[in-house]
Amino acid sequence: MAFGTSVSSTRSSGRVRPDDGRRSDMRVRVKLLSALGILLGVLTLVGCDTLRVFFPSAHHDETAPVIPKDLARPALLVFSKTNGFRHAEAIEAGLPAFEAIAAKRGWSVFATENGAIHGPELLSRFDAVIWFNVSGDVLADDQREALLDWIRVGGGFFGIHGTGGDSNYAWDAHRDLLVGAQFIGHPMGPQFQEGTIRIEAVDHPVVRHLGQTWSRVEEWYSFDESPRGPGVQILATLDESTYQPRMKIAIIDRDLRMGDDHPIIWTHCIGRGRAIFSALGHQGASYSESRHLTFLEEAVAWVMSTPSAGCRIPDSG
Repeated sequence: MAFGTSVSSTRSSGRVRPDDGRRSDMRVRVKLLSALGILLGVLTLVGCDTLRVFFPSAHHDETAPVIPKDLARPALLVFSKTNGFRHAEAIEAGLPAFEAIAAKRGWSVFATENGAIHGPELLSRFDAVIWFNVSGDVLADDQREALLDWIRVGGGFFGIHGTGGDSNYAWDAHRDLLVGAQFIGHPMGPQFQEGTIRIEAVDHPVVRHLGQTWSRVEEWYSFDESPRGPGVQILATLDESTYQPRMKIAIIDRDLRMGDDHPIIWTHCIGRGRAIFSALGHQGASYSESRHLTFLEEAVAWVMSTPSAGCRIPDSG
């Protein structure tokens, strides 16, 4: 329908008033401006980091960072580039936490937001990589292939929270291989809620210290379907009865329930490389939480295990 052509407003005489069309136009403009005002208000409320969801970058780094020549093995790479939403608080708090874990374990650690680190020679100097709240289109085609090739021959991969939190991926393998599920949303109203995690693989070295349940405050992710299937081991699921899986913001009211099978931490193989994805870790406070820190340490240690151990994930279905 074209704006400015309405003649539906009449008086009792049956005649169309010549200014009715202009009034209709004005009402439409007011409604559009009101909707725009609401949208801008919401975006202002949630902050500049959220604006990057609507206006993402596709900048790919071409010049690689310089890695210290004396970087000793085993070595951990922490990559936290964000071309979409930026979990600034988490990244700021998490990097020192990973440095402390590495120091405790006797690992070297190198942190960067330069995507050109993903080259064959540079990756060969590391035993595991953490994609720490990575978002958006961050790698060029050759960098993508270098990362997958490195994992397939035994490199360890650990994806954390925002790394699996894009609604759309520029690279299918980011969703299908590195993460293993498609994000659909998280609660709003309230955004952060206390919920209960149920540990499914209670004997797995990554989660065996957590007991059978783990209650914590988090921004809980939902996915279009469970990643459970051949080659994937679910380590922990989310009890949806313990929080409100609903996105309620402005005119949006979306049900985010996945049902009884709502995985939140899982492992899988990419060739000979071990991979873990954890949807936990939005808030900066997560990286001073003792149980979460122990989980992170054990997860990195597991993906960093030597290629000779192979990658054997039991089928689950």
